[in-house]
Amino acid sequence: MKTISLFASLVLEFLFPEGCRICGSMLISGESSFYGLCHSCRDGFAVETASRCEKCGKPLISESCFCLSCRAILETKDESKTQMSYDRLISLFPYTGKWKKLLKAFKFGKSIPLGRFLSERLLEALVLLKADEGEKPVLVPVPPRPGKIRKTGWDQVESLAVLLKKNREAPPVLRCLKRLKSETQKKLNRKRRQENLRGRVFAKGNIPKICVLFDDVITTGSTMDACAKALKDSGAEKVYGICLFYD
Repeated sequence: MKTISLFASLVLEFLFPEGCRICGSMLISGESSFYGLCHSCRDGFAVETASRCEKCGKPLISESCFCLSCRAILETKDESKTQMSYDRLISLFPYTGKWKKLLKAFKFGKSIPLGRFLSERLLEALVLLKADEGEKPVLVPVPPRPGKIRKTGWDQVESLAVLLKKNREAPPVLRCLKRLKSETQKKLNRKRRQENLRGRVFAKGNIPKICVLFDDVITTGSTMDACAKALKDSGAEKVYGICLFYD
C-alpha cells in the first residue's frame, strides 16, 4: 500500500513540483516526495535519544533531571507552577531555525506530506516515552479552539490525528477531549494561561486507562496540563504527553 502512495506522491511532485519544504531542492524519489523533504533534510530532523527534563520534556545538555528554566520554576516552590497533571512528557525539537520553518511549512502551508513526516516522529517519541505499562496506550489529540476548523478548514493537530489513525503501526487514536471558548493562549503569560483554560477542557465518553496526549508546540505546559487533568478527572490512570516542538 505504501509503495503505491510513494509512487503517487512522486507523480504528483513531478506534475506540480513544490520541492523540499526546507531547502527547496528537487524531490527526486518517492520517499522524498511522500514526506515533502529531501533525504538530507530528513536526516537533520532525527529525534534525539538523550535524557530529557522531567518537567517539560526537553532534551538535556549538561543538566541533570531538570532543564535550567524548569529548575528556576521549581525553586520558587509555587505549586501552581510546579504541579502538573501529566505523568511524563517528551518534547522533540526547539521552535527555532529550521525546526520553526518546518512547523510553519506544515501549519500554514497545510502540508500533508510534512504531516506524514511529523506523525512518524510522534511514534518515535512514543517509544522513547515508554508509556506502555502492560496495556497499549491510546493517543489523544489536544483539541483545537472552538470554531477554528470551521473558520480555517484546518487544524494541524487534527491533521496529525487523521494521519495517525490511518497508520497501522500507530496505537488507537481517540478524540475524547473538548475545549470550550477561551482567549488565545499565545497572548497570555504563564499564570493567565493556567487560569484561561481552568474548567474549559473536559473529557467525553469512555476514557482509556493510559492516554498519550499529543500537540504541536509546548510553551508553558498549561494546555497539556489542563487536558491531562480533564482525562484523569474522568478516569484515566496515567496520562503522558508528546509535543513536537518546545518554545
